[in-house]
Amino acid sequence: MSSPFPPAHAPDFDTRHFRLALSQFATGVTIITTRLDDGSFMGLTASSFNSVSLDPPLVLWSLATRSNSLPVFTDNSHYVINVLAGDQAGLADRFARRFDNRFDGVDFELSRTGLPVLKGVAAWFECHNRSRYPEGDHVIFVGEVESCAVDPKPALVFHGGRFVSTA
Repeated sequence: MSSPFPPAHAPDFDTRHFRLALSQFATGVTIITTRLDDGSFMGLTASSFNSVSLDPPLVLWSLATRSNSLPVFTDNSHYVINVLAGDQAGLADRFARRFDNRFDGVDFELSRTGLPVLKGVAAWFECHNRSRYPEGDHVIFVGEVESCAVDPKPALVFHGGRFVSTA
């Protein structure tokens, strides 16, 4: 849906200033997981997770258009959003960096659809890949939650450019 309003004014700041301002908003940290066609798994760290609707149960997250994993997440029917606990900063860091196999040595179970659900997370949401919306330099993914679980514990958040536990 496009805006009925006149176009926005050009920003009066640069990208660095914008990133610094955004870093002052603490966000939860997730790892989004899915399966590749060859049966192996893919996962990445994302802090762009948010709830959308209770009925139907919808959540969203976003991924940069330059990401090598964009085609996989665009084409797959399902993914799991793993909400990290406060003691999982190492896992967040691992899935934010390039590794040959990010899942080596990582404990997980398989979801109903055969996707990785990471052990020790505070919550997880198995989502049907309902819709995608390109906006700016990202694609917004809206997932319809088919299954979820919760294990309340202190959260891992991203604030000021680093991972912080709420414990």
